[in-house]
Amino acid sequence: MYVEQLYTNCLAEAAYYIESDGEAAIIDPLREVEPYLELAERRNTKIKYVFETHFHADFVSGHIDLSQKTGAKIIYGPNANTEYEIYNAIDEEIFTLGKITLKVLHTPGHTPESTCYLLKDEEGKDHAIFTGDTLFVGDVGRPDLLDGVMSKEELAGMMYDSLNSKIKNLADDVIIYPAHGAGSACGKNIGKETYSTIGIQKATNYALQDMSKEAFITKVTDGMLPPPKYFFEDAKINKKGYDSIDSIMDKNKAALELNEFKKLIAEGALVLDTRIPDDFEKGFINGAVNIGLNGQYAVWVGTLININQPLVLIVEPGMENDAVLRLARVGYEKVKGYLKGGLESWDEELEKINSINSSDVAERLQKGDTLIDIRKPGEFNTAHIKGAQFITLSDMPGNLKSLNKEKNYIVHCAGGYRSMIATSIMKKEGFKNPINVYGGFGAIKDTGVEIESEAVEA
Repeated sequence: MYVEQLYTNCLAEAAYYIESDGEAAIIDPLREVEPYLELAERRNTKIKYVFETHFHADFVSGHIDLSQKTGAKIIYGPNANTEYEIYNAIDEEIFTLGKITLKVLHTPGHTPESTCYLLKDEEGKDHAIFTGDTLFVGDVGRPDLLDGVMSKEELAGMMYDSLNSKIKNLADDVIIYPAHGAGSACGKNIGKETYSTIGIQKATNYALQDMSKEAFITKVTDGMLPPPKYFFEDAKINKKGYDSIDSIMDKNKAALELNEFKKLIAEGALVLDTRIPDDFEKGFINGAVNIGLNGQYAVWVGTLININQPLVLIVEPGMENDAVLRLARVGYEKVKGYLKGGLESWDEELEKINSINSSDVAERLQKGDTLIDIRKPGEFNTAHIKGAQFITLSDMPGNLKSLNKEKNYIVHCAGGYRSMIATSIMKKEGFKNPINVYGGFGAIKDTGVEIESEAVEA
């Protein structure tokens, strides 16, 4: 028996390769399927099954392409209705893979079709459970993604029943392999580890403690941020099906001459600049939004840009495939191409972002500039600079309407990646001088400025 977790940091997503006696299964594959095909070829195995734990909302799964290229059967649990051919497993159905088995455990709650797969080793002993978005390290999946079809309270109640009847009664040494890790918006506060055990989670995970269903529903639904807008679109894509990733890459990875690039901008395409913040600030095309490939690029594109918005890309030479592929992973397929030769091919005046060191923040505030904290609510409430105005990045540009575009605004996040996204959006919206802070809150708090927190305010 062989199990490998294939973890993708920028999406905080885990897919799994399971193998026994020349047969393999893939659980929750990303949209590009080459890594799974190459792994199976390298290990001289045949991919027999593609198991899906649910209809993913945060990425487009590679299950259809993988099935077409290998002949593997796509397995979903009960209540999964698609517009392409799948096999709907029933609760507690057994699938044989070489000398091991996978048992279906229907665990509705995150979604109605959510299903876990219990791996039993060659001796028939429970070895690991692939929990999808039902159970994470330190958290559980959010129950608010059905867009009004079912209430979050109703789904949370189903999750309570699933956890107590299917998960908590497993042996303490059973390994938990979830679909996501820290940073994913599929949970409220997922732990940093990418796997755990039943015993550890029963001891430390708030959602697995003994409590009434009513108390569980309150805990699970309290403090949830709204899901990124693209979540609902990706769930639809995973239900309906999609064009092959090969055709999308062929179409979207187009090298555009300067005149073509400008024509597309004139027709309404948004310039998405994928360079690192330090390069972007030195010069960029007017109206461009900076979401760098060096961070959670696809997640922030999905949070801030409409999935139907045509895009043209500024990319460092050699990074074109990465920029287009990571957008396709989250269903962004209206990419018209990238500027051939990168920013050096642009022949008009460039915009710039002013950045300052953390040591300069106190002096700027004394002169009357306004400090804007664009982190998440939990980060802001834990600790923030006294007097900072909280305007979270995920709600931009809608939450900028009350600001004066003529004023100087000093913008910070935790480390600098998100603040450059925010200042680029502010520039696009007509703000004259948004100022980025190098090092973000992590650097500012060490300069002697006064810090406040939710606990202090209470």
